[in-house]
Amino acid sequence: MALLTVSGEPASRFEEVAHEAARLLQFRLIDEAQAAQLLTDDFGATDLPDRAWRPAMAAIVVRLARKHHLVLAFPGAESLLSPMPQLLRAGIVASSPRRVGHIMLDGRLERPEAATALAELDERAMAQRKARLGRGGLTAESFDITLNAEQMDSRQMAEILLAATSARCLVAQGFLAAGAEAKLQFQNRMELARHGITPAGRALLKPVAFGHPSEEVFANLLDFYRIAWQYEPRSFPLQWDKDGNVIEAFTPDFYLPEFDLYVELTTMKQALVTRKNRKLKLLRAVYPHVNIQVFYQKDFQDLVFKYGLRVSET
Repeated sequence: MALLTVSGEPASRFEEVAHEAARLLQFRLIDEAQAAQLLTDDFGATDLPDRAWRPAMAAIVVRLARKHHLVLAFPGAESLLSPMPQLLRAGIVASSPRRVGHIMLDGRLERPEAATALAELDERAMAQRKARLGRGGLTAESFDITLNAEQMDSRQMAEILLAATSARCLVAQGFLAAGAEAKLQFQNRMELARHGITPAGRALLKPVAFGHPSEEVFANLLDFYRIAWQYEPRSFPLQWDKDGNVIEAFTPDFYLPEFDLYVELTTMKQALVTRKNRKLKLLRAVYPHVNIQVFYQKDFQDLVFKYGLRVSET
């Protein structure tokens, strides 16, 4: 197997680095939301004891590594497995002012409110890490490579991870053999047995579930032209209530990393487009640095006719 873990403190943007690294490496990405879903798929809806989280997640990752090279991007990913030749653990660090700045941008907050929000995020992250892993903070020995986000953007850091993965010959190790999996699983199952838990082996990495057939058609066109894409990778908050809670957000359909471009498909009837246009206008006002292109019904029909494709309409 080839396994890259990317983690860091809240608002360090380690998730963006992981997304870009997975794209460059062509590995399957497991982020925090996907990790939670995999745990639910394998162990049911019952909440796992905190101390069972690490062996439960490790059991899933080791099993998936028999068929997939993986990038893990969630808190605690670096602690799932002991150091081994097939594993590279990356930590993304950023100063507190930089992380506060990220929160200001994402939440449209003033600096004092963003600083308070960061303190709360740090406190929750430390409490969760201590409950699950027995220690609250990140330590240098948790990582094989550490990247400083102060002077590099996500793309640059991902390219360094691409080079580091190549230097470590992770892919050359191949997928995890059955015997190696059994050896790694033994300790995980022993720890889970103490909680009366047995992995069900149901968790699978599913293909992208598109919300509309037109999105799948568009993704196929991008694949045909070898244009890298991510499906709904980010939601942009647009409006907040008086307490700072997000009450409206917008999630573009696609992101094309090579062009730093978001794409939104609007194949519905024109009469129903007004609300989405309002959101797009608000998005451009709140996030003027974000590049977004809209494909309206006629634009998409032109693509469909050009390539002889068929798509249903709603």
